[in-house]
Amino acid sequence: MKARFRALCWLLGLMSLSASADDTPLIVVQDRGGVSALPYYQAMDLPPIGTPIARPEHVDVPVAQIQPISEADMLPVRSALLSPGRVERRPMDSAGFRPLFVVGDDDLSRNWLQQRAASLRTLGAVGLAVNVDTAEGLADLRDQAPGLTLAPASGDDLAQRLEIRHYPVLITATGLEQ
Repeated sequence: MKARFRALCWLLGLMSLSASADDTPLIVVQDRGGVSALPYYQAMDLPPIGTPIARPEHVDVPVAQIQPISEADMLPVRSALLSPGRVERRPMDSAGFRPLFVVGDDDLSRNWLQQRAASLRTLGAVGLAVNVDTAEGLADLRDQAPGLTLAPASGDDLAQRLEIRHYPVLITATGLEQ
């Protein structure tokens, strides 16, 4: 019964809308009280209904000032879940995974990079600097391994997914190793 009443009210509402479009006076079927919205519309100081709205011929849109982002803007990079330390070798089965190494701006990572740079280049490994504060620190890491790609990035997501807590580490399709 309620559904039929609602449908009837809906149809009457549509009929009253079409009637008001013809400037026919609105007939109120039931008034449940409330407050008129007329003061809100008056406060907007709208033109009368039917008044044509003047559209501007040209609108000046300000040009956004886009500053190029540099690598220094991404620094400092901190990875709360990773710190320098010992990594136990662990097998992994990730066919097609491109070799990735993770380092930070610390002595352990710099020494590791110096010792492993040639093998990392041979593997075509890409590096993440996960704890580095300055552009100078990042440049120093890159100096330890010329010819390798090394980008600043947080390693927290990687640490969670691979369950690692320390770096430097090399991650390949077949495992983790230091």
